[in-house]
Amino acid sequence: MTLKWLAVVVATVSMTLGATGNVVTLVVNGGQLPLLVNLLVLTSASMAVILAVVAELHERLNDRISALTEFLVARLNEIENHTGDRNTGFVEGYLLSHGQEAAVVPFGRRGRGAAER
Repeated sequence: MTLKWLAVVVATVSMTLGATGNVVTLVVNGGQLPLLVNLLVLTSASMAVILAVVAELHERLNDRISALTEFLVARLNEIENHTGDRNTGFVEGYLLSHGQEAAVVPFGRRGRGAAER
């Protein structure tokens, strides 16, 4: 059970038990439950409702971020495919204009610095 629905169940059970306790006490004694018990019931119910609202907002935000991420990935793939086609033509044209045999020049050794050469 998700946090949101667990909080809704806690709020419902808390309010039901508080109302039932007050009704039973009213019928038996003609009074109500002690103030501390009623405040505990109201506090737990209100905190559970707040938790349920925050959990719902978190779930909606997570869904929006996931949708945005999927859209961004699709758009970047589209841009990459379009750009890759243009660059492929450019590289092939460059290679054809300079011949197939290109001189390969190795890099110098790394990590020594220019002073030791």
